[in-house]
Amino acid sequence: MLFNSYEFIFAFLPVVFIVYFFLNKKRLLIASKAWLVASSLFFYCWWNIAYLPLILASMIFNYAVGSSLGKDNLKFNKKLGLSIGISFNVGLLGYFKYSDFFITNVNEIFTTNLALLQLALPLAISFFTFQQIAYLVDAYRNETKEYDFLNYALFVTFFPQLIAGPIVHHKEMMPQFKQLRNKVVNYRNISLGLFIFSIGLFKKVAIADSFAVWANKGFDEAVSLSFIEGWITSLSYTFQLYFDFSGYTDMAIGAALLFNITLPMNFNSPYKALDIQEFWRRWHITLSRFLTQYIYIPLGGNRKGKSRTYINILIIFLISGFWHGAGWTFVFWGLLHGLATVINRFWRSLGFRLNKIVAWFLTFNFVNITWVFFRATTWEDAIKVLKGMIGVNGIVLPVIIEEQLYFLTNYGITFNTFLIESNRELLNAFILFCIFSYIAFRLKNSQELTLNIKFGFKTMLVTSIFFVYSFLNFHKISEFLYFNF
Repeated sequence: MLFNSYEFIFAFLPVVFIVYFFLNKKRLLIASKAWLVASSLFFYCWWNIAYLPLILASMIFNYAVGSSLGKDNLKFNKKLGLSIGISFNVGLLGYFKYSDFFITNVNEIFTTNLALLQLALPLAISFFTFQQIAYLVDAYRNETKEYDFLNYALFVTFFPQLIAGPIVHHKEMMPQFKQLRNKVVNYRNISLGLFIFSIGLFKKVAIADSFAVWANKGFDEAVSLSFIEGWITSLSYTFQLYFDFSGYTDMAIGAALLFNITLPMNFNSPYKALDIQEFWRRWHITLSRFLTQYIYIPLGGNRKGKSRTYINILIIFLISGFWHGAGWTFVFWGLLHGLATVINRFWRSLGFRLNKIVAWFLTFNFVNITWVFFRATTWEDAIKVLKGMIGVNGIVLPVIIEEQLYFLTNYGITFNTFLIESNRELLNAFILFCIFSYIAFRLKNSQELTLNIKFGFKTMLVTSIFFVYSFLNFHKISEFLYFNF
């Protein structure tokens, strides 16, 4: 079920909360954990119960392997056990997510006609796969403690972070579930959780879904795009993706706080970044952390010379691109970010620095342009948008302003049907871009707002406005973008 839905907010969440703390109050601690696991699995099954055996089998297998890796058993080859565990997880992810991608490419290269498997992608498989691989590696390194299966199941399935992250680490989650003070209702955490959740809900419903209209028109409906249309399309998706995913993360953090569980920060105003490395320290932080700790560093990191460092950087960005989606556009998007990171590191090693405004402008526009490949369904869609952005199809203004600006036809500018088809919509678009650009580029993010928050009338009023506005727009329910990854 979606966070931005009636059934989650008015049924699932309050029932789970009430029963969980009722069981804790009665000192039925094991029962309360079991209730939270069962509730999380119910949350997962809401979309498709057919994949319940998959996540259960994955948890049982990884718990068994992780428990073995964490023991000093001379009869057990730990390196072989780790290899088997990682291979199982990667194989599971590869089978469901990448089978058709590989079959399609084999058919094209060898002119074969192998049938596609057309498997439905199990929800959250990309996230819980990485989460459990990290657990196995830490168990191999003797960095895990002995946890029972119920604790492990709660670590994997805890519903706020199950579907689209943050990608949590066992040592930041499991101890929280054991602490007795987290078993008691904490009214400050409830207030803080509702505040953050309402911000995330507003980001998704009011902002992301508004930009989605123009992004979808430009990418999926338009045959060709003019210069202005191309930029409206790309910028719309850039803001849609940011407010959609950061909104989901806020809701996950807020929902977890109701249960006195603190999830790690996953976004830190990434569009304020002054270079591409800083962008990745701010965007999808937990994914960057996983790739750094479990792939980049084991490959040698920056310890084996510049050339090897640059190769390692390219490898993790290619993996990041492929992890996001089974398509060459995702791989190319990862490659572009990898190359940009290599160039940035080389540039900085020479001692060069750019003016902050110039650095921000270049970074943001690079991110915006590369999101085109991330969003495009096909290469043709990506090229269509990029052609529009560089003016291949000329500059075309909305026909609704032709009368006022007709003199521009003398300079090769034409007027035609536009993505934005009325004066009111044009004004709304301009206002939205101005307001939400300012929010993304200048204002404090939700995590910063909570550092010194005081719960008074103003905070309650803002929270209420965000929630009520979002509630009134639930009829336009849409899935979160990262559900597709």
